[in-house]
Amino acid sequence: MIGADLRGDFPLLDQTVNGHPLVYLDSAATAQRPRVVLDAERDYLERRNSAVHRGAHTLAAEATEEFEGAREAVARFVGAQPDEIAWQANATDALNTVAFAIGAASRGRGGDAARRFALAPGDEIVVTEAEHHANLIPWQELAAQTGATLRYVPVDDGLWTIEDARAVVTERTRLIAFAHVSNVTGMVAPVAEVVDLAASVGALTVLDACQSAPHRMLALRELGVDFAAFSAHKMLGPTGLGVLYGRRELLNALPPGRTGGSMITTVTMDGAQYLPAPQRFEAGTQAVSQAVAFGAAVGYLTAVGMDEVLAHEHALAARLHDGLAGIPGLRLIGPGRGVERAGLVAFDVEGVHAHDAGQYLDARGIAVRVGHHCAQPLHRRLGLTASVRASVYLYNTEADVDTFLEAAAGIRPYFGL
Repeated sequence: MIGADLRGDFPLLDQTVNGHPLVYLDSAATAQRPRVVLDAERDYLERRNSAVHRGAHTLAAEATEEFEGAREAVARFVGAQPDEIAWQANATDALNTVAFAIGAASRGRGGDAARRFALAPGDEIVVTEAEHHANLIPWQELAAQTGATLRYVPVDDGLWTIEDARAVVTERTRLIAFAHVSNVTGMVAPVAEVVDLAASVGALTVLDACQSAPHRMLALRELGVDFAAFSAHKMLGPTGLGVLYGRRELLNALPPGRTGGSMITTVTMDGAQYLPAPQRFEAGTQAVSQAVAFGAAVGYLTAVGMDEVLAHEHALAARLHDGLAGIPGLRLIGPGRGVERAGLVAFDVEGVHAHDAGQYLDARGIAVRVGHHCAQPLHRRLGLTASVRASVYLYNTEADVDTFLEAAAGIRPYFGL
């Protein structure tokens, strides 16, 4: 049961936009939420809302149990242990948390255990030219703060290979950060090969899993990455919540870059001692109701089956790609036919700005993403300032794709081209 069988679970999809039935093809930006997720957060707020890990009263105990139960559910979903999952404000925040912590270690914080993370002039951080800004700018800043050199794997028509990465990684590489799935091209990265490459030079790996965690089975421990980040709102959950995954031994060795209440054991006027992970990276009041809702979201995805989700999206992505490829004047970005891609397709309309194309589609009730998708270097390499992106999820149907393709074929003629 997927596609049309699930649409009734998503209230937002049952509406018209500009006089047309809504066709929502922007899940790569934000996914919609099923009723069970909306109900889970509402029920928590109405019946158990309280401060977690603090009060001794019944409501606080129940809230804490549900909060930690959500952590356990998310950990199971991505093949990790609960103490390897730290709640963050979003995936961007999670990536920054790693950068802040390494920066603190580079300043001598964290003692002997943290020395392995310290960066100095001559050390190298490697990213790819295809990264979302969230997985680029934190490393730019870390390099600037520590004197390390930021190097990047170049892209060819938006894509890169493990051979390209090998040409950039050296014995001085200390960290490799890359996206599991590109939010622009839909390219699926060779994770295992990158992990092996990093291990060969003793480098850490940081995986941006924002476009993979919602759409395919993840087993982060098995993948072998050291850290990973993903967002609740892209996988049927609420906004304001992200996840930092880190191998237990690494999280417990990292010094926290953000401090305050709830993440300490002892505080004196001269210093503080920090809790083990994950609490050491959860300073202050957490997004409790959002975590509860996220637990319900991964429960929903588990019930549907991630293999089913992936197969459904692959079929829709192929339909999208082939349909767009047959429209004159459209330049598709990313892998070609027969090469694995995620359930998204970005394209440029010759002679029409992406924002104008997006408004044309919106007038027909079709929601897509337009702009540089927080990936300006990639678009610059492609010779573009912006593109149009259509992305599918488990609630989309062949009819959604066909409606979109029919409208896309009319963009250039509408503008007299």
